[in-house]
Amino acid sequence: MRVFVTGASGHIGSALVPELLAAGHEVVALARSDTSAAALASAGVEVRRGTLDDLDALREAAAAADGVIHLAFKHDVAFTGDYAGAAAADLRAIEAVGGALEGSGKPFVGTGGTLQLAFGVRGRIGTEDDVLESGPRVDSENAVIALGRRGVRSSVIRLAPTVHSSLDLHGFIPSLIAMARKNGFAAYVGEGSNRWPALHTLDAVRLFRLALEAAPAGSRLHGAADEGVPFRHIAEAIGRGLGLPVASISADDASKHLGFLATFAQLDNPTSSTRTRELLRWQPTHPGLLADLAERHYFEPSPSSGNAAA
Repeated sequence: MRVFVTGASGHIGSALVPELLAAGHEVVALARSDTSAAALASAGVEVRRGTLDDLDALREAAAAADGVIHLAFKHDVAFTGDYAGAAAADLRAIEAVGGALEGSGKPFVGTGGTLQLAFGVRGRIGTEDDVLESGPRVDSENAVIALGRRGVRSSVIRLAPTVHSSLDLHGFIPSLIAMARKNGFAAYVGEGSNRWPALHTLDAVRLFRLALEAAPAGSRLHGAADEGVPFRHIAEAIGRGLGLPVASISADDASKHLGFLATFAQLDNPTSSTRTRELLRWQPTHPGLLADLAERHYFEPSPSSGNAAA
């Protein structure tokens, strides 16, 4: 299958490319920088230069492909505080790709997040049946699912907030580690009993491949291996890794010590992936989050920068 991938040089994309190639697929990747283009080309990937704002280029690449996996998101824009703008750009890109694929029966795999469910599902474990009506990125998820009624074999993978491995250099875990270093302690809010699901990067990319190959149209899938790790346990693992104390902080002090993660760090987001596992015969096999933290790669210097992985 000739697969067009956005975000192919990112954390998950960099592991997805070899997964797809090893399975016999041909990969065409969107690259916005010379560095990304060179790395992708050296990996045996056909490169299309452009960004998520190049809607005509997205349409052309999607139409020429046998399937699409959409991983890219304007995280740099979101981190400046314009999350709504980043989400709007994502929705425009999805609509462009979807329009090019309409009526083709080709697969289109989009990317969402389980944390969205924490705002609409309370007091129980979130499942693939849970649907939110609207909101940033929720609109993108719903747009991909709606393509299933327009002749596209569409699916969305809701990823756990922590997709972890030695490839994770800029996600939530590296950010929490950086904050712990700055604070001099690893923090959790209140009792820290709220739960985060988690998934190893290599289990995530296998799920994306399986969704591309076999997910039925209109499928909502859950990328979660750990159903819910108490946030206090995450903080304790970070404290052990850094040799720092662990401390509870109040909700009022969360922004001071946890920065942009203050709200997320208080969300309870237990998530089931039972239906996903059954539907695609997918079984996570790599270490869980706490075991991965115990392997210490998160606390070693980054080979790319010479600085700590945080």
